[in-house]
Amino acid sequence: MANKEDPRRFLDPRTISKIAHLELQAAQVVEGFINGMHRSKFFGHSVDFVQHREYVRGDDIRHLDWKVWSKTDRFYIKQFEAETNLRCQLVLDVSESMHYGAGNLNKYEYACTAAACIAYLLIRQQDSVGITTFDSEVRAVVPPRASQKHLEAICQTMHVSKPRDKTDMLKILNRVAEATHQRGIVAVISDCLTDREPLLKGLDMLRLRKQDVMLFHLLDDDELNFPFNGMTRFEGMEELPNLFCDPKALREGYLEELNIYLTEMRQGCTKRGIDYTLLKTSDPLDAVLAKFLHQRLDPRAKARTS
Repeated sequence: MANKEDPRRFLDPRTISKIAHLELQAAQVVEGFINGMHRSKFFGHSVDFVQHREYVRGDDIRHLDWKVWSKTDRFYIKQFEAETNLRCQLVLDVSESMHYGAGNLNKYEYACTAAACIAYLLIRQQDSVGITTFDSEVRAVVPPRASQKHLEAICQTMHVSKPRDKTDMLKILNRVAEATHQRGIVAVISDCLTDREPLLKGLDMLRLRKQDVMLFHLLDDDELNFPFNGMTRFEGMEELPNLFCDPKALREGYLEELNIYLTEMRQGCTKRGIDYTLLKTSDPLDAVLAKFLHQRLDPRAKARTS
């Protein structure tokens, strides 16, 4: 069993081994160059040379190093310090409700593992990733970087950001939008237990900033199925009162409202061009991420599943 005091527990070796071959690509133009995968409308370089990388079809031939070609008979592109790879900001909900969970992983542990896996994929393909943790306030911000050591910083940030207060999605997403000056990916991981209208308004702010937005909507199986029987005491989270009742009297109405809520969330995201993925804490994380990433790499697959 993973050591709860070890920040690297979020990098589950079994999951990593199954998703390591996948690549996360932006669904829109981003400001940067990386191995021909992320095409940019911006040109120009600083004078600070960093490294060479092998030419990929579609690269600007103005940046070929002809001296290297004359010695190796292979094409290489010059990379400079000013070049930026795909940038991704993970926005992770660490509010009190994320502490709920009846299985091996509560929502918080599952969300952190998902975030760590996404960060691993991005850094592995030399892209930049950062993280913002939040509840009613921003609790920590790690700017995007592209080094292996940076992955440890992201895991450490999630490790110390323990779930505690309620969620204020509109305020947080507005702050993320204001702080994000370059186009890239913003991946929000949350149980979205908040009013839909301010949440969607916050997502609108990110889209207005031309961000490629993903929403990972994470719920526990109990929240989706409401399997409780007999008189039950439900503990209130995020300033809600406790409730002692017979769950059978609530189940039908609860599931009906939940279905309306999930439908509105999915349709609201689709309308805004946001990739929406519903996650359950019982889902094998490698399978969920593999399916999602394959859909992003193949728009036809996304169309078939929408």
